[in-house]
Amino acid sequence: MNNWFKRNSIHFIIVAILIVISFAYVFTPIMQGKSLSQSDVVQAQGSQKEIMDVRAKTGHAPLWTNSMFGGMPTYQIWTSFPNSITTYVVEGMKNTFPNPVDTILLCLIGAYILFSVLKLNPWLALAGAIAFTFSSYNFILIDAGHANQMYAIAFFAPIVAGVLLTFRGRYLLGGSLTAFALAMEIRSNHIQMTYYLLIALLILVIVELYNAIKTKQIKPFSTSIIYLVAAVILAIMVNAAMLWTTSEYAKESNRGPSNLTQHTSEPSSGLSKEYAYGWSQGVGESITFLIPNAYGGPSGMSALDVPSSNLVKAFEAKGASQEQAEGTVQQLGNMGVSTYWGEKPGTSGPYYFGAAVCFLFVLGLLIVRSRLKWWLLATVVLVMLLSLGGNWPVVSDLFFNYFPMYNKFRTVESILAIAELCFPIMAFLALNEVITSTDKAYILKKSLLALYITGGIVLVLLALPDVFFSFKNAHHQDLITGLTQALQGDAAYANSIASALVADRIALFRADALRSLIFIVIAFGIIWLFLKQKINLTVASVAFIALMLIDLWSVDKRYLNDNNFVDKQTYAQPIQERDIDQIILRDTDPDYRVFDLSDRQQDPFANAAPSFFYKSIGGYHAAKLKRYDELIDNQLRKTMNHDVLDMLNTKYIINSDPKTQAPSMQANETACGHAWFVKSVKFVDNADQEMQAISAFDPKGEAIVDKQYKGQIDGKNLAIDPSATITLTSYEPEHLVYQTGSTSNQVAVFSEIYYKEGWKMLIDGQEQPYFRADYLLRAAVIPVGNHKIEFIFHPASYYVGEDISLAGSILLVVALGGAAYVENKKKGKPEDKKKGKKA
Repeated sequence: MNNWFKRNSIHFIIVAILIVISFAYVFTPIMQGKSLSQSDVVQAQGSQKEIMDVRAKTGHAPLWTNSMFGGMPTYQIWTSFPNSITTYVVEGMKNTFPNPVDTILLCLIGAYILFSVLKLNPWLALAGAIAFTFSSYNFILIDAGHANQMYAIAFFAPIVAGVLLTFRGRYLLGGSLTAFALAMEIRSNHIQMTYYLLIALLILVIVELYNAIKTKQIKPFSTSIIYLVAAVILAIMVNAAMLWTTSEYAKESNRGPSNLTQHTSEPSSGLSKEYAYGWSQGVGESITFLIPNAYGGPSGMSALDVPSSNLVKAFEAKGASQEQAEGTVQQLGNMGVSTYWGEKPGTSGPYYFGAAVCFLFVLGLLIVRSRLKWWLLATVVLVMLLSLGGNWPVVSDLFFNYFPMYNKFRTVESILAIAELCFPIMAFLALNEVITSTDKAYILKKSLLALYITGGIVLVLLALPDVFFSFKNAHHQDLITGLTQALQGDAAYANSIASALVADRIALFRADALRSLIFIVIAFGIIWLFLKQKINLTVASVAFIALMLIDLWSVDKRYLNDNNFVDKQTYAQPIQERDIDQIILRDTDPDYRVFDLSDRQQDPFANAAPSFFYKSIGGYHAAKLKRYDELIDNQLRKTMNHDVLDMLNTKYIINSDPKTQAPSMQANETACGHAWFVKSVKFVDNADQEMQAISAFDPKGEAIVDKQYKGQIDGKNLAIDPSATITLTSYEPEHLVYQTGSTSNQVAVFSEIYYKEGWKMLIDGQEQPYFRADYLLRAAVIPVGNHKIEFIFHPASYYVGEDISLAGSILLVVALGGAAYVENKKKGKPEDKKKGKKA
């Protein structure tokens, strides 16, 4: 054991340094007891409120919530998976380290494992881990609260490490590491990021297959594939419950096929291309890999040094004071005027990989001899083309139309998360060549060429930025027109403001171009000093650690800094309760809905704030139920269909006063209640007719039912009973109990969202069929007499999936333990040590 600690002492030291770096980045606010204020986390708190309330009360997190969009499964909101080992790894990190230290540290450790597997010395592996982790996109995600996406990215590196080890012939260790890291990746529940990583790994497999055929090493390659397939199966088993429920839900979500063929612009399956390509990387925008503010930084005016800006000077030239001019510039930023001039609807910041990293990437293209170079180059080229989306759709359309699942994802620019991994790998493979090569003259020559390429590009752009870039987007003329109108027709003044904005964009470009040039020269200087034996390897390694930290850290602080933190008390209650909320919450009814149209939210269907207090017609989620999404588009967004609000049991509608903007509440006296018996049933042929029928109908008296359910109703001897009653007697999100009484068979409609996978209806303890009515509600034939009706949500996909997860978790632990034992036993043998040195 002592020998084991001695052999690995350097790694423990590195991990300690990584912990210090992770804490150092957010040291001041954490020491002040503050928490990171993340917009998406605030939204998540609203959507999860009912789940967490029930969990605190019963100890069980429900699998269904009625807090958003009338009701939906919790699978993509918050679900507990206690039988998966991944749950305890995630909880262990979150309970040990504060947010965002846990995320930063996971990223650093995972990347350190990868660079160690790439056979870099520990200090260069540390520098490589910093280069990957501190790419600006990661910190932009952390700031926004995209926790799942960031966790998924954090496990990119160890997955690649496991795959590489497997292809090197260390089958058990590589397969076990791949299985564990992939299990954690899947557990992060960001399928889009996982999908993008699999594209990169597919390219790697093709490169390895080509090499195996070329060198006639098919058998080792085949063995590696067998172990990797086993690792994938094991990772899937560990996450069986999550994957099964997600797959089941995806078919019914807005990522699934459309139910409508008329009055819809959606494709028959997947997302619309316009929606999927909504955030596409500009054709020239990837220059931000090298120069962060090349496209003006984030949306708004936060990148601008307002007091010294050209915009302020433009307003001062028209007689405004310094203070007035600065206030006007800030006001323009609030109105949508931005230093960012790309074509995206908005951005929180650029993809910056580091000037030194880009220089080393180019150097890697020139000197790296490993076949990994071709994998990295092919992957980078492909993901850059795919990131362009609608801006250059040739390659994107091919994937969108023909590659399985690709049309389920939006924000295609996010595939650049793969490039942010590939760039540091190539960069540090290049440094490894610099260190290990015996032909120092050759390396120096290629280093000079890389300097001329990257430094030359930056120098030319620094001198002549407006020759290569317009610094205007497609809406620039609209901006001038709007300014002219606001300035009462003074076109000259409007043009001077627009010209000042362009000048500020150019200034931002030049400032960061100069900055990047300096870091490129420093990176070359370190290599030159090492090749000339002016410094040793340790000093060079430490210099690159410092260079990566200084370069990337300073850019990251533009997007995630102390100002992003708030007092924990504020964070605990992110949505402030208003007087109007207090009035509504006096209603003791356990199951009613509210439609909030007040100024607190611009779009009621893109905000989860109301869900923090009550069950909402709206909400915030990228994967809501398809039928509900179609209902929103056809009945609630274009015009407000009061009949639909009634059938959803919308008891309160909140509006804002047109003059004062103060919220006002209107009680909806015609809300249908929890459940009701209808007088008649109208059958329709399909979803289009069903949607048309609910556009104007009496929900309390009539049920609109698809003809596929006709067999459940015909021959039931239905009769109208004016005295029949149906009452909700007990409410839990996944267990509702009703009491009925009637003198004849009746059709009951329940103001609950229909979801066929997992809901069971019991009448007096016996399971009975139910059907869909009014496009998305549950309905059933209730027999004569007094009965207890129960709806229970018990999806087999979750409960059987949890059993599979338990089996997979046990197997994974055994595999990891076996790999650790075998590796330790190997290293204990003197002959293996010699072989290891030789290899």
